[in-house]
Amino acid sequence: MRKRSSPATLLLWTGKFSKRVNCCIPLHSVKMLRSASSQLIRQVVRYRSTETGFILERSINRVQLLGRVGQDPVMRQPEGRNPVTIFSLATNEMWRSGEVEGTGSEGDVNQKTTWHRVSVFRPGLRDVAYRSRVLVEGKLDYGEYLDKNQVRRQATTIIADNIVFLSDHIQD
Repeated sequence: MRKRSSPATLLLWTGKFSKRVNCCIPLHSVKMLRSASSQLIRQVVRYRSTETGFILERSINRVQLLGRVGQDPVMRQPEGRNPVTIFSLATNEMWRSGEVEGTGSEGDVNQKTTWHRVSVFRPGLRDVAYRSRVLVEGKLDYGEYLDKNQVRRQATTIIADNIVFLSDHIQD
Protein backbone atom coordinates (compact mmCIF):
# COMPACT_ATOMS: atom_id res chain seq x y z
CA MET A 1 0.00 0.00 0.00
CA ARG A 2 1.34 3.41 -0.97
CA LYS A 3 1.64 6.02 1.80
CA ARG A 4 -0.41 9.17 1.42
CA SER A 5 1.26 12.34 0.27
CA SER A 6 0.13 15.80 1.08
CA PRO A 7 1.08 19.06 -0.54
CA ALA A 8 3.31 21.09 1.76
CA THR A 9 4.91 24.46 1.62
CA LEU A 10 8.53 24.49 2.69
CA LEU A 11 10.39 27.61 3.65
CA LEU A 12 13.95 27.51 2.32
CA TRP A 13 16.47 29.76 4.01
CA THR A 14 19.38 30.93 1.90
CA GLY A 15 21.40 33.63 3.62
CA LYS A 16 19.35 36.82 3.79
CA PHE A 17 16.43 35.59 1.66
CA SER A 18 13.75 33.01 2.20
CA LYS A 19 11.77 31.28 -0.52
CA ARG A 20 8.52 29.33 -0.31
CA VAL A 21 8.47 26.12 -2.36
CA ASN A 22 5.39 23.95 -2.96
CA CYS A 23 6.16 20.25 -3.07
CA CYS A 24 4.58 16.87 -2.41
CA ILE A 25 5.89 15.10 0.69
CA PRO A 26 4.56 11.93 2.36
CA LEU A 27 2.31 12.82 5.31
CA HIS A 28 4.42 10.92 7.86
CA SER A 29 7.51 12.86 6.69
CA VAL A 30 5.72 16.17 7.21
CA LYS A 31 4.80 15.15 10.78
CA MET A 32 8.38 14.01 11.49
CA LEU A 33 9.75 17.26 10.05
CA ARG A 34 7.39 19.34 12.21
CA SER A 35 8.29 17.31 15.30
CA ALA A 36 12.03 17.55 14.67
CA SER A 37 11.88 21.27 13.97
CA SER A 38 9.81 21.99 17.07
CA GLN A 39 12.29 20.02 19.20
CA LEU A 40 15.16 21.93 17.69
CA ILE A 41 13.44 25.25 18.35
CA ARG A 42 12.77 24.24 21.97
CA GLN A 43 16.38 23.21 22.57
CA VAL A 44 18.14 26.20 21.04
CA VAL A 45 16.57 29.58 20.57
CA ARG A 46 18.60 31.70 18.17
CA TYR A 47 18.16 35.13 16.79
CA ARG A 48 20.18 36.97 14.17
CA SER A 49 21.43 40.49 14.72
CA THR A 50 20.87 42.43 11.49
CA GLU A 51 23.82 44.76 12.01
CA THR A 52 26.58 42.37 13.01
CA GLY A 53 25.44 39.06 11.49
CA PHE A 54 26.27 37.11 14.66
CA ILE A 55 24.05 34.27 15.78
CA LEU A 56 23.45 34.46 19.54
CA GLU A 57 22.17 31.50 21.51
CA ARG A 58 19.95 31.78 24.51
CA SER A 59 21.41 30.21 27.63
CA ILE A 60 20.10 29.40 31.10
CA ASN A 61 21.61 30.33 34.45
CA ARG A 62 19.14 28.95 37.05
CA VAL A 63 19.68 27.53 40.52
CA GLN A 64 17.25 25.94 42.96
CA LEU A 65 18.42 25.18 46.49
CA LEU A 66 16.44 23.63 49.32
CA GLY A 67 18.05 23.96 52.73
CA ARG A 68 18.33 25.81 56.03
CA VAL A 69 19.58 29.31 56.72
CA GLY A 70 22.92 28.93 58.52
CA GLN A 71 23.23 32.29 60.29
CA ASP A 72 21.33 35.50 60.87
CA PRO A 73 21.15 37.46 57.62
CA VAL A 74 23.33 40.56 57.26
CA MET A 75 21.89 43.62 55.53
CA ARG A 76 24.33 45.91 53.71
CA GLN A 77 23.82 49.04 51.69
CA PRO A 78 26.81 49.82 49.47
CA GLU A 79 27.22 53.50 48.57
CA GLY A 80 24.76 54.56 45.90
CA ARG A 81 23.30 51.06 45.47
CA ASN A 82 20.22 49.16 46.57
CA PRO A 83 20.40 47.40 49.93
CA VAL A 84 21.30 43.71 49.84
CA THR A 85 20.65 40.97 52.38
CA ILE A 86 23.28 38.23 52.52
CA PHE A 87 22.93 34.88 54.26
CA SER A 88 24.39 31.40 54.08
CA LEU A 89 22.31 28.38 53.16
CA ALA A 90 23.21 24.78 54.05
CA THR A 91 22.26 21.89 51.78
CA ASN A 92 22.84 18.28 52.77
CA GLU A 93 23.69 15.29 50.65
CA MET A 94 23.30 11.80 52.12
CA TRP A 95 24.42 8.43 50.78
CA ARG A 96 25.07 4.94 51.99
CA SER A 97 28.54 3.46 51.69
CA GLY A 98 28.81 0.14 49.86
CA GLU A 99 27.61 -3.15 51.27
CA VAL A 100 29.99 -5.12 53.40
CA GLU A 101 30.31 -8.44 51.57
CA GLY A 102 29.13 -11.57 53.34
CA THR A 103 27.48 -9.76 56.25
CA GLY A 104 24.34 -8.47 54.54
CA SER A 105 24.99 -5.12 56.17
CA GLU A 106 24.22 -2.08 54.04
CA GLY A 107 27.14 0.01 55.32
CA ASP A 108 27.31 3.40 56.97
CA VAL A 109 25.26 6.47 56.18
CA ASN A 110 27.45 9.38 55.10
CA GLN A 111 26.50 13.03 54.92
CA LYS A 112 28.07 16.07 53.32
CA THR A 113 26.96 19.65 54.02
CA THR A 114 27.58 22.31 51.40
CA TRP A 115 27.35 26.01 52.25
CA HIS A 116 26.07 28.54 49.73
CA ARG A 117 26.20 32.34 49.86
CA VAL A 118 22.85 33.91 48.92
CA SER A 119 22.27 37.59 48.11
CA VAL A 120 18.77 39.08 48.09
CA PHE A 121 18.04 42.45 46.50
CA ARG A 122 14.22 42.27 46.47
CA PRO A 123 12.67 43.86 49.60
CA GLY A 124 9.88 41.30 50.12
CA LEU A 125 12.31 38.37 50.24
CA ARG A 126 14.69 39.66 52.91
CA ASP A 127 12.83 38.38 55.96
CA VAL A 128 14.69 35.11 56.46
CA ALA A 129 15.79 33.95 59.89
CA TYR A 130 18.41 31.61 61.30
CA ARG A 131 17.49 27.90 60.89
CA SER A 132 14.49 28.59 58.61
CA ARG A 133 13.93 26.01 55.91
CA VAL A 134 13.70 27.77 52.53
CA LEU A 135 13.66 27.06 48.81
CA VAL A 136 15.82 29.61 46.98
CA GLU A 137 15.49 30.16 43.24
CA GLY A 138 17.93 32.39 41.43
CA LYS A 139 21.08 32.56 39.35
CA LEU A 140 24.79 31.97 39.88
CA ASP A 141 27.11 34.94 40.01
CA TYR A 142 30.90 34.82 40.17
CA GLY A 143 32.87 37.77 41.49
CA GLU A 144 36.02 38.97 43.21
CA TYR A 145 36.60 40.96 46.37
CA LEU A 146 39.48 42.06 48.62
CA ASP A 147 39.62 40.51 52.07
CA LYS A 148 40.85 42.19 55.30
CA ASN A 149 44.48 41.60 54.30
CA GLN A 150 43.91 43.11 50.84
CA VAL A 151 44.16 39.67 49.20
CA ARG A 152 41.98 39.18 46.12
CA ARG A 153 39.44 36.36 46.65
CA GLN A 154 36.88 34.77 44.37
CA ALA A 155 33.30 34.20 45.48
CA THR A 156 30.33 32.33 44.08
CA THR A 157 26.99 33.83 45.04
CA ILE A 158 23.39 32.90 44.34
CA ILE A 159 21.37 35.99 43.44
CA ALA A 160 17.89 35.12 44.70
CA ASP A 161 14.89 35.86 42.47
CA ASN A 162 12.41 34.04 44.69
CA ILE A 163 12.38 32.51 48.16
CA VAL A 164 9.71 30.11 49.34
CA PHE A 165 9.50 29.95 53.15
CA LEU A 166 8.90 26.36 54.24
CA SER A 167 9.09 26.75 58.03
CA ASP A 168 7.70 29.14 60.62
CA HIS A 169 11.09 30.57 61.63
CA ILE A 170 10.51 34.01 60.10
CA GLN A 171 12.14 37.14 61.44
CA ASP A 172 9.92 39.55 63.38
